[in-house]
This record gives sequence, structure tokens and C-alpha cells, in this order.
Amino acid sequence: MWRTRNGGKWKTQTGIRWSCLSLPHSPSANPPWHLLLAPLPAGVVPRRKPVGSPEILETPHGAAIAGWEQLTVDLSAGSAGLRVVLVVLDGTGRPISASDTVLYRIESTTTGAPDAPAHMRQDSIGGRIERDGTFRGTCWRTEGPEPPDGEEPQWKMERSEPSPNQISALIALVAEVLGRQPQKEDTI
Repeated sequence: MWRTRNGGKWKTQTGIRWSCLSLPHSPSANPPWHLLLAPLPAGVVPRRKPVGSPEILETPHGAAIAGWEQLTVDLSAGSAGLRVVLVVLDGTGRPISASDTVLYRIESTTTGAPDAPAHMRQDSIGGRIERDGTFRGTCWRTEGPEPPDGEEPQWKMERSEPSPNQISALIALVAEVLGRQPQKEDTI
């Protein structure tokens, strides 16, 4: 069972659902890393920065996230889309949250309708990583035509529970990001 949203209405559905590992419309045109949960390209190093801004960290509320960091990998596939991988670490350096998001943009010329708007699709998986290593998260697929400038998108949204294989692939991606993380900067 899963929930979909089309416009402002949610609908519960049963049956065969999409997989957040399914391929975009023209996978051969995309770089191999431009797929959800795919390995990262060689040589990519995540950006490391605090979760909170200096202004927030100076407040009493900022104490709750003091020492937390985020590791981010931003990859551009040009006009075909992008991919963002995010891992959040607590003050001890333990991963507590992770996500992988891929945006696909398929030009109307590849769909056979030259005057039609480009088709947009975003696949994502994200959530909490518990102390025992289990993952509590969600997969989302959002898709529809690229809206004209200034107009609200009319996209269909679908939520699903990640499969054990998808969770394993995300945890492996977290390990890959951690293995590539830059060293902490000295704050002297």
C-alpha cells in the first residue's frame, strides 16, 4: 500500500508500485552516476560544513546541534538534471541521517512532442539512521511537465516505503561518502 498525491488530494493505492530504483526515460543518455543509489564518480569529494549557521550555533537552540556536520555531494548532469547526496553526522561523527535525490529533465524533443514542455522527474530516498544501524525513511517520486516561468508545477507525487535492497544501497552510499570525506578543518 502507498499514497499518491495529484494536485491537492491524497489517494491510498494498492498493487504493484514503482520502485525508486527504476530507470529514467532515457537512461543511456545519462552519466552512470545519474541514477538513484548509484555509485559516485571517482574523485568526487563531499563538501563538509556545520549543520547550523554561526548565528544559530551561538544561540541556546544551537547547542542541540553543536558539532553536527553535513557531508554533501552535488553532481550536475547539465540540462539532463542533477543529483544530491547528503549525510548528516552528529557531534561524535556518527551518521544520523542520509538522503539521495536525483532530478531528471527530459527534453520534449526526446519524447516526440517538440512543442511540449520538458518532463521533470525527481526520485529520492531519505530518512534517519538509528544507533543500531537500521534506517527509517521514505522514497518519493515527483513528476510532471516543466511549468512555464512563474506558474506553480502540476506534478504527481508518490510516496513508498524503501525496500531492504534500497536501504542496503543507501547505507553503502553513506559508507562511500564517509570514506571520501574531507578532514575537519582546524579552528585555531
